[in-house]
Amino acid sequence: MARLTSFTFGATLDGGVTENRPRVEAALKAEGFGVLTEIDVQATMKEKLGIDRTPFLILGACNPALAHAALEADPSVGALLPCNVVLREDSSRTIVEVIDPLAMLGVVERSGVEVVAKEARARLERVVDSLEASA
Repeated sequence: MARLTSFTFGATLDGGVTENRPRVEAALKAEGFGVLTEIDVQATMKEKLGIDRTPFLILGACNPALAHAALEADPSVGALLPCNVVLREDSSRTIVEVIDPLAMLGVVERSGVEVVAKEARARLERVVDSLEASA
């Protein structure tokens, strides 16, 4: 697993976004996450701005038990959910980039939220590790 920015981590996989998306979703599911939302950045940029770009998806991943615990600790956490998982194509590879829940939820000053963020991070790290292991 690679640290990609100060607020994301991820992996680079061989093949395109279309080919890798099922692998990413299966790895998320294995850790209790489902995909609630999808933003097709490539299609949106084409439709709204006439700009062509490489495939770029933002998946809104949610683990219901962790989301419930975070919302119980502080209902305003809802503004920070779900966890974004980006799949962006770079040549013949896909970069999978995951928001670090500790960075995202670190703005909330409640111990109950920090516990959830640590668990979410551990699970998402395992998602990325499993993707790298199966590459």
